[in-house]
Amino acid sequence: MLHLALRMAAHRITALLAVACAVLGGAALITTTGVLAESGLRSQLPPGRLGGADVVVAAEQEFHPSGDLPIALPERATVPARLVDRLAALPGVTAAVGDIGFPTALLDGRGRPVPVAQDPATAGHGWSSTRLLSDARVEGRAPSGAKTVAVDAAAADAAGLAVGDRVRVVANGRPAAAYRVSALVDAPGADGGVWFADGTAAALAGRGAGGEGPRAGTVDLVGLRAADGAGERVADAVRAEVAGTGLRVTTGADRGEAVAPGVGSARSLLILLAGSLGGIVLLITGFVVAGALGVTIAGQRRDLALMRAVGATPRQIRRLAAAQSTVVAALALVPGVAVGYLLAGRFRELLADRDVLPSELPLTVSPLPALATLLLVAAAVQLSARCAAWRTSRMPATEAVAESRSEPRTPSRARTTAGLLLILGACALSVVPLLSRTVLGASVTSVAGIVAAIGLAMSGPALVRSAGEAVVRRLRPGVAAPTWLALSNVRAYALRLSGVVSPLAMGVVFVLTYTLTQTTVLAATSDDTRTGTLAQYELTAPALGGLPDGTLSAVRDVPGVRAAAPAGTTTVVWEYDELGEPAAESASAMILAPDARGVVDLGVTDGGLDRLTGATVAVSAEAARTRDAGLGKRVRLVLGDGARVDARVVAVYDRGLGFGPVVLSRELAAGHTTTGLDQRALVRTDGTREAGRALAALAADRPGLAVASTAPDATGADAPPEVWVNLAVVVVLLGYLLLSIANKLVAATAQRRAEIAALRLVGTTPRQVRAMMRREAAVIAAAALVSGLLLSAVPLALLGQGFLGHPWPAGPPWLLPAVAATVALTSYLTIELPTRHALRTPPADALRTG
Repeated sequence: MLHLALRMAAHRITALLAVACAVLGGAALITTTGVLAESGLRSQLPPGRLGGADVVVAAEQEFHPSGDLPIALPERATVPARLVDRLAALPGVTAAVGDIGFPTALLDGRGRPVPVAQDPATAGHGWSSTRLLSDARVEGRAPSGAKTVAVDAAAADAAGLAVGDRVRVVANGRPAAAYRVSALVDAPGADGGVWFADGTAAALAGRGAGGEGPRAGTVDLVGLRAADGAGERVADAVRAEVAGTGLRVTTGADRGEAVAPGVGSARSLLILLAGSLGGIVLLITGFVVAGALGVTIAGQRRDLALMRAVGATPRQIRRLAAAQSTVVAALALVPGVAVGYLLAGRFRELLADRDVLPSELPLTVSPLPALATLLLVAAAVQLSARCAAWRTSRMPATEAVAESRSEPRTPSRARTTAGLLLILGACALSVVPLLSRTVLGASVTSVAGIVAAIGLAMSGPALVRSAGEAVVRRLRPGVAAPTWLALSNVRAYALRLSGVVSPLAMGVVFVLTYTLTQTTVLAATSDDTRTGTLAQYELTAPALGGLPDGTLSAVRDVPGVRAAAPAGTTTVVWEYDELGEPAAESASAMILAPDARGVVDLGVTDGGLDRLTGATVAVSAEAARTRDAGLGKRVRLVLGDGARVDARVVAVYDRGLGFGPVVLSRELAAGHTTTGLDQRALVRTDGTREAGRALAALAADRPGLAVASTAPDATGADAPPEVWVNLAVVVVLLGYLLLSIANKLVAATAQRRAEIAALRLVGTTPRQVRAMMRREAAVIAAAALVSGLLLSAVPLALLGQGFLGHPWPAGPPWLLPAVAATVALTSYLTIELPTRHALRTPPADALRTG
């Protein structure tokens, strides 16, 4: 069987190239998705500043919902400081260090912040934390007083500092103060920092045992150094010591997760990204591979029919079709998988460049994605090939031979009905954005478009035949011969034509629905944010890790300032009941004070933001409706550091798309964020230029402050990173679709050599043949565009109505003309070039080999 399959494949190289390209591209995309998913599950962060610790004890930074993947908690959860002494007393422990991190920045001679760490919010540490560094080289002495510090050697070099110099330091929002540099610390891979005397660090961070802050008497983590060969024994003893406390003990490669909780959440993002891509990738890959195999098997119907005539069983026919397809797929799988691994690396670089992923998070490369790709693609090829050969294998031998040069007279009713039902189902799915004005609700639009395109592929032959017959009946008697031939082919070969129209239509649907869904959601979000933001300016201090103390009062004293309020963002997990079952969803949450109503207008419909005091929240109308969280109700939240709270709803607002599903009161979030500082201040002025200049002057006088307008950037530079990621996904998937469609059209045209030769033998000139094929290309392009637009129209109209209030989406005006031009050019080139090649072959030779 294999030998016969190889001989058949050798005579159909052009057609099988379409299968090879479809398999290669599909394998690359599936492998890329698999690598991202595996990296989200297994990738390990480098230990960084904990490289010298053998055992690390930290709080749990994940929430584990029932029956679902864990949700990362990005805010630092603390550990009781008294645990340090208990762990230090364990056998085999040579050092126990309670590490703390707090916002710290150095100022140069001009008062400008000097970067000392990748994250200024946790750049400050106590000197004892240097014992957790790996291979640290120290020049100088340890800080011993309240006004001495040790500085990272690279930062000192950038600031021109040496041991004994004096430098101004901003620590945890306090005013800049002068310190003497007592030591320089060079620790490769530790990400730098500023080290204070332990007592000074605890006081600056509000962690002292006798302090009154919300995090007094705590440390971020406990790092242990063990005697040689005692690491495992110490780890077991520590696990026994902290059992039942909810603390997590890590060793080896797992230590990197304790360095920065926010970085750990990137792995969850990879899992979500792979999950969202996986469905679309599998649908498109299956569709393209099945279409390419359909064209290939259709070109071999005569060979398969003759085999039936000489005694081959239906099962042998299907096995033969599957065998030759599997051989071609096997040849394409290896380079496809290799390209997938390379593509995953490039995609990770894109995510890192857009600050979606931390640059230090590596990809996990193993054979598992390749194995999963092999199984999925092999299953798709086997199933598609057997289905394509099913009709020929089941027909009586005489009927199979008679039909091998034509198509079935009537398309399958079951296939047509199933396709129409899928289109109707897609229309029903399109209603979701009207019911749920959320990102999840909008994502249904692109799914509905793809489902409708699959329905078109199934019902296409019947629709094309009906349309062709209707057009032919209305042709005028004097119509040109090429036009008559082209339309007659449309009617007689509806299955062939729909086989090339459907993937082109899917490309149109995919580009329009996927792209316009993103732009519409972005436009609706921007509209909510723009309308709801009353403040014209925002003040931030990214280089300081947060706004220094006294910033708000100074801003309120600026002439022309009408209102100023702090604002921040954190992450919460909302626990609720859905259909009687417990559910949990992670969401971004704003942090606002009661005076925020002077700088933001969330579109409050019930209650008021002035009630945001204590354990209270405001929720969006969508969340209130779907989660039974109306005014006065209590909601269960897990804050960003894992703390569980029971909060009362004091306001319900409409602009949830722009401001998120939940807003926390400032008092509720206090003590549950990594820094404890305000992230930004929103400022509303009287609108005069003088007020803007006064704010700019205030920011210039205070180190590290930056003032910016809250108006959206018209160039799109401030678009969320997710938009660029989705754009990259669209480009890659569109490239795969276009390549596969082009190969399929070339293969379908090349298989018509005998038809072209027969036309030439009866007197048709090459010019007339080219004219006929060009008209067919025009019919294909027009049919693909019209059907793609019709299938996209309902989902996009309902999306626009639900999110923007009018039945059309938001998006670039050039998108539709660009799609139309691409479809027309693809149809023309992939039919014109093979036709010219076929015309170079003498008709007799073409009939003999065709």
